[in-house]
Amino acid sequence: MSFFKKIFSSEKKETLDKGLEKSKSSFFSKLTKAVAGKSKVDDEVLDNLEEVLVSSDVGVDTTLKIIDRIEERVAKDKYLGTDELNKILREEIAGLLSETNSGEETEYTVPANKKPYVLMVVGVNGVGKTTTIGKLAYQFNKKGLKVVLGAADTFRAAAIDQLQVWADRVGVPIVKQNMGSDPASVAYDTLKSGVAQDADVIIIDTAGRLHNKVNLMKELTKVKKVMQKVIDDAPHDVLLVLDGSTGQNAFEQAKQFTAATEVTTLAVTKLDGTAKGGVVIGISDQFQIPVKYIGVGEGIEDLQVFNKYEFVDSFFKK
Repeated sequence: MSFFKKIFSSEKKETLDKGLEKSKSSFFSKLTKAVAGKSKVDDEVLDNLEEVLVSSDVGVDTTLKIIDRIEERVAKDKYLGTDELNKILREEIAGLLSETNSGEETEYTVPANKKPYVLMVVGVNGVGKTTTIGKLAYQFNKKGLKVVLGAADTFRAAAIDQLQVWADRVGVPIVKQNMGSDPASVAYDTLKSGVAQDADVIIIDTAGRLHNKVNLMKELTKVKKVMQKVIDDAPHDVLLVLDGSTGQNAFEQAKQFTAATEVTTLAVTKLDGTAKGGVVIGISDQFQIPVKYIGVGEGIEDLQVFNKYEFVDSFFKK
């Protein structure tokens, strides 16, 4: 496949390689055991491979898809060597990711015909939501885009304070009210302020509560409706932030949020501190929502635009 020959930007790729090191090491150590003593891909190897993929947090449904695809290739080539398994897995996983992610983007971009571009960020507390917003603001600001932040997670004083710290650090304006204020009111004021300031990008933080899906749905719907009084097609993107280190819990969070609101893109954080990087593959496949950003380190530059070619290359790089 052509992506094997792609040349990646060295600095970003090195960070990605390092960030996925734990996931890759864990995966290959399991894969080595799965094919030990075997020269041919047979039923036993496929059963072992299934176990490896599930235990690497790829998820059961996505694992079965991958196994089915490999079985088809085994059926065509009666003697498929285990030494070819790595290459085949790369191809099939890249193929799955291709069905959801365009994979070509490597830069932080916003549509030229949407100004201001309104991004609403959702996710439970503790997944790195506010940090992701801060890093996004930094990246957009660095590209010369005017950014305004809205602190609509008004249920925790810490959330407002944390976003203020990021606004100060990046050097962008923030719209906020007191803790306990109406989140929709904050979102409305932020959009009014963004339009008045001729902003290019407006990023709205929202509450990370998930104890009551009905309340969450009502709240997010209200925030959207109020924003549309200022910009009729806002928000242009609803970004769900998931903590990659939680593995299967990230699947559950994705289920809850996609049921509560229309999520359009995903960010998967904290991949550098975990061996659960396979969750990116499963979540992308199961929810058919593109992964737009991945977090592979704590540094301000370590939130990356997700590129499926780079990801697959790093995950399978020996």
